[in-house]
Amino acid sequence: MGKCVNHPDRETPYKCMKHNIYQCDHCLECRDPDIYCKFRTSCPIHFMSKKGFDAEDKEPAPARKEKESETGAVMFNPGEVGVAVPLGTSLLEAAEKAGIYINASCNGKGSCGKCRLILETGSVDSDKTTLLSDREKDRGYLLACQTRVLGDVRVRIPEETLEKKLRAEGMGREATEKLTGLVDAINPMVKHTFLHLDPPTLDDSMSDLDRLTLGLKQQGFDTSRLSTNLRVMREITEASRKDDWKIAVSVLRRKCSSEIVKVIPEHSRKRSLGMAVDLGTTSIVVYLVEMETGEVLSAASGHNRQAACGDDVINRMVCAEKDGVKKLKVMALATINDLTQRALASLEDDHRAIDNIVISGNTTMTHLLLGLESRYIRREPYIPTVSEFPILKARELGLRAAPHAGVFIMPGPASYVGGDIVSGVLYTGFHMEEELTLFIDVGTNGEIVLGNKEFLMTAACSAGPAFEGGGIRWGMRAEEGAIEKLLLDPVTLDPSYETVGNKPARGICGSGMIDLISEMLLKGVIGQDGKFQLPPSHHRMTQFNDEPAFIIEQAHALATGEEIIFTESDIKSLVLSKAAIYAGFTALLEEIGMDFSMVERMIITGGFGQHLDIEKAIIMGLLPDMDRAKFRYMGNSSIAGAYMALLSRDFREEALTISNTMTYVDFSSSPRFMDEFIKAQFLPHTEMRLFPTVPVNHAS
Repeated sequence: MGKCVNHPDRETPYKCMKHNIYQCDHCLECRDPDIYCKFRTSCPIHFMSKKGFDAEDKEPAPARKEKESETGAVMFNPGEVGVAVPLGTSLLEAAEKAGIYINASCNGKGSCGKCRLILETGSVDSDKTTLLSDREKDRGYLLACQTRVLGDVRVRIPEETLEKKLRAEGMGREATEKLTGLVDAINPMVKHTFLHLDPPTLDDSMSDLDRLTLGLKQQGFDTSRLSTNLRVMREITEASRKDDWKIAVSVLRRKCSSEIVKVIPEHSRKRSLGMAVDLGTTSIVVYLVEMETGEVLSAASGHNRQAACGDDVINRMVCAEKDGVKKLKVMALATINDLTQRALASLEDDHRAIDNIVISGNTTMTHLLLGLESRYIRREPYIPTVSEFPILKARELGLRAAPHAGVFIMPGPASYVGGDIVSGVLYTGFHMEEELTLFIDVGTNGEIVLGNKEFLMTAACSAGPAFEGGGIRWGMRAEEGAIEKLLLDPVTLDPSYETVGNKPARGICGSGMIDLISEMLLKGVIGQDGKFQLPPSHHRMTQFNDEPAFIIEQAHALATGEEIIFTESDIKSLVLSKAAIYAGFTALLEEIGMDFSMVERMIITGGFGQHLDIEKAIIMGLLPDMDRAKFRYMGNSSIAGAYMALLSRDFREEALTISNTMTYVDFSSSPRFMDEFIKAQFLPHTEMRLFPTVPVNHAS
């Protein structure tokens, strides 16, 4: 038995002897059907993929009959993806088993309404919910997490629930242009060197390994702390003699020791690739890099599959406690490996060419990827298992790369401020400058850094997933079809908007929600308390679950036949999120007796930040009312910092220094933060003197 190459969570007996990989029932396909293979006559994978043979047909009839009496077949459309599950299994669990992504922001608690499916045929048992309209219920809509399988079922994933392509910022050539010049001297973890050794003679009877070690010493390697392993010892003899003692040696260099990890004939050496990974809570980005030149050759981005367990890190940790850390590890690992394969598809290289990897993510994400216990991160006194990670090997994590590839995890200073923020500081470089800088990575988690070359203070402000669409009825990530820019007509209040990819509207993402709130405030649709001021009879107003809602798009203009609306509850969720972020800014400044007037620069990073309208964010009260020239957007700083650490030993050491220099301020029990949080629950703020340029009716 082994783990499926495409689905690491699945055990399977089917092994391809040619490629030494396992494939599960859903992946049974010969990779080289038209090329000679000496294993073919006895290969079950080739036989089943050619004959359409179903592995389950091998079961004896009584066993099949007993299994069928206890399970139900669930068919997901579009795609005709089927899976058998025990009766009583939720449709959300069935989707997960089938490898189908369904957004479940609340970790299956039934409180977000995101995991909508349409029942086509079959018997199910659904709990009552107010998160579906009467019209949706009449059309067969149900919530996957609140619906259990009672027999064979066929469901359809509606258009608004289907996973679409995420907007991927700064990929490939754009990334190379942006990152060019950041690294002067390339110095990776796994260093490759060519040795031309003297052949042994009767007078020179030194062993092959000693001869290799001497060659490395002559090249400047510290061999006093050099080790190797049995696999390499087995490689040395043939590799040395195959090319007249001309060999390529790969050495993994750690802080206190080095290890010879690969020896091959010189003529067999191919180019070396590196991989930088932004392990985000919502999405994951992978860059493949040419390690000799630093060029970004290819890139890929996609949803973190862990999102099926909730939108934020708290839900992920709760899910890990309930279902085990291994489940979350496999989800993240499968996402990274799929993206790696996608990025490699445009290159001629094999995954074994990847021998240097840097991963940048928040503390919870890195713990879950490594299979480390995460429950104590969210329990007082909020202590992570590890903050500074040793250099690991790809085989230890299960990453799709050379087994010996060195893996550097960006360090993090605290439970809620992790390696992604250290990457951001490394990339922006404000820790080496005079200017007092306020830094924020705008995403699912609101991490803030205040400082300059004299000091660095950091905090996390628990913004929640609202700006990523969590808890908002029609909220969504920046996928195709998400409304990202919006204006209201000053007379009719009819919206005009732009969507990601110029696709038909499916919902509204964070930048669009900020535009909407600000526009509604300026045009008098809502007051500073977030309550609607329009009469119920207005053509843009409707009711949903006995609360007023604003119609962004009419039902007749959409394929779903449902209005895209924004309720007072949605507004409240966003106001709470923006209040947490603004309170974080204020409390961190007050911690050292400062205010916004002393801030000389504000850096905004994160994929969400690129499409943020600074003016609208200030009107809403998300950002401070400062001189607009002080604001600077610097892109996905997490992947940029990972790229720098990938290429440079100096930057890896600098990342450790940054992490150790940061002073973490815990807001979880801070009266100052709570006071500021309460004050900020107004649009733009309770104290309007803080927002002198915002043109709203103060009496509203």
